[in-house]
Amino acid sequence: MYKRRLIPVLFLKDGWMVRSESFSIHQAIGDPLHHVRRMVQWDVDELIVIDIGDAEMPFGHDRVDYRNKAVTTLPEFIRLIAVECRIPLTFGGRVRSVADVRERIHNGADKVTVNSQIADNPAEVTKMATTFGSQAIVASIDYRMVGNEARVYCDRGARDVGADVKTWARRAIDAGVGEILLTSIDRDGAARGYDLETISAVANAVNVPVIACGGAGNPLHFVKCFRETRASAVAAGNIFHFTENAYPNAKLLLRHQLPDIR
Repeated sequence: MYKRRLIPVLFLKDGWMVRSESFSIHQAIGDPLHHVRRMVQWDVDELIVIDIGDAEMPFGHDRVDYRNKAVTTLPEFIRLIAVECRIPLTFGGRVRSVADVRERIHNGADKVTVNSQIADNPAEVTKMATTFGSQAIVASIDYRMVGNEARVYCDRGARDVGADVKTWARRAIDAGVGEILLTSIDRDGAARGYDLETISAVANAVNVPVIACGGAGNPLHFVKCFRETRASAVAAGNIFHFTENAYPNAKLLLRHQLPDIR
């Protein structure tokens, strides 16, 4: 039987871990390596790390109290995380070209996410998938509700692409992606549960794995999402930052409740 996954998501901004809310509020919560090490200790299924910093700004940080070796380039930072990780790592943010994908994979990422390039240059996404395999390319699809429509936005939620999530998911698959990370902007950091209707609509409309993200406030939200949708994985960020043993406890609950959880 195919085993479904529970995946932590870590968001980076200017080289630091942040807690995200509605894609607009970002509270710094410290050293990303500390969080990565905790994920390794928890033996998580996979780890997603997404750089949400300004793509036009150089990667790095300028605080002097950083406990680890200072880094000034994204490849160096990915290597630093990959050395600690020892688990499947997906890295997103600032991906524009085949060369960007190569750089991230050669430095330790197993997969990368693409977002705005699905709108701006789908032919380049196809080249990425052809070069590295569809399994290495994940479409990061962010959406918010506009009336009754789940409408897709890119560029960290700033730009309306003019399509609903099902249409956009099919476009991403046509471009060659092998997985979809589906994130509700409205529910990001809200802790009120997943958007089950939209997750179901997308998961039922595509033939690639769908990772549901945005809205987890307690472990029962994971159970409900797995029970009521065909999502292949459920992802969350904030819930795993502040509670001791949050991931192991959630995983234990899922294994008791559902037979198809790793």
